[in-house]
Amino acid sequence: MRSSASRGGATCISRPLPSVRSPMTTDHTAHTLLLEGADATAFAQAQFSSNVQSLAVGTWQFGAWLDAQGRVLALFHLARLADDALLLLLRGGDATSMAQSLQRFVFRSKVKLTVPETRPLGTGPALETYAAHREADAYVLGCGDHSMIIGAPQSDDAWRAPQIRLGWPWLPNDALGTLLPQAISLERLQAVAFDKGCYPGQEIVARLHYRGGLKRHMHCVVLSQYVAGGTVLHRDGENGIRLLDVDGRDASIQALAVIDDGLMHAVENVGRIDTDEGVSLHVTESWPA
Repeated sequence: MRSSASRGGATCISRPLPSVRSPMTTDHTAHTLLLEGADATAFAQAQFSSNVQSLAVGTWQFGAWLDAQGRVLALFHLARLADDALLLLLRGGDATSMAQSLQRFVFRSKVKLTVPETRPLGTGPALETYAAHREADAYVLGCGDHSMIIGAPQSDDAWRAPQIRLGWPWLPNDALGTLLPQAISLERLQAVAFDKGCYPGQEIVARLHYRGGLKRHMHCVVLSQYVAGGTVLHRDGENGIRLLDVDGRDASIQALAVIDDGLMHAVENVGRIDTDEGVSLHVTESWPA
């Protein structure tokens, strides 16, 4: 509600700060998709942005599925379990919806898409980054000083803080289909390949790679207060900041955020962004691509 008071004949209008609209809580359970069959690798190579054919059995890589405009529909860990079997662990989104959309492109390919039941996602001991193996009925993905266990006895989110610091984004639902790979640093994560055949969105992503022009990039920030992942914050009325994953378990509230370059240039000397919503962000790490 606006209030007014007269000062020296002028009317002064005070406006409340905009409130933070919190989106739905981000789901961090294990949503997985299994691709099996003689053509599983070829199918994934043609649909996903990473170089799937270079992936050895017992390893994983980052990958993405893009729309025709190059925007990220799904981001995932892609593990090669066998010569003819691939497992995707989605970093945001729903595996059933993704499988239904991918099924339209199977045609005569010898590949079967299966969506296992959603399982707990937990933190395991240190394991070499990009290593992957099966352990009883669970799958383990190495992440350096920790590992992720698909099918852990119970869910925990201890893996989130170190992965935020590494710049490994987890996409809230309302960010899916809105961000280009360079905005979330997927080239740095080798989730985008330019030396393979065509895949959806490749032309636009390659143009950005070779010519530049993207004006939004990802940063690691510390928030002054907890705000849910997926929230869009504003500065001077502009939609300049989209929060991705936010970890508020410790005293330091860490998050990954996609921020307009113009806004970053305006605050580069102080390294702090004060938003219209009253939330301050301190930038601790930046990834230009």
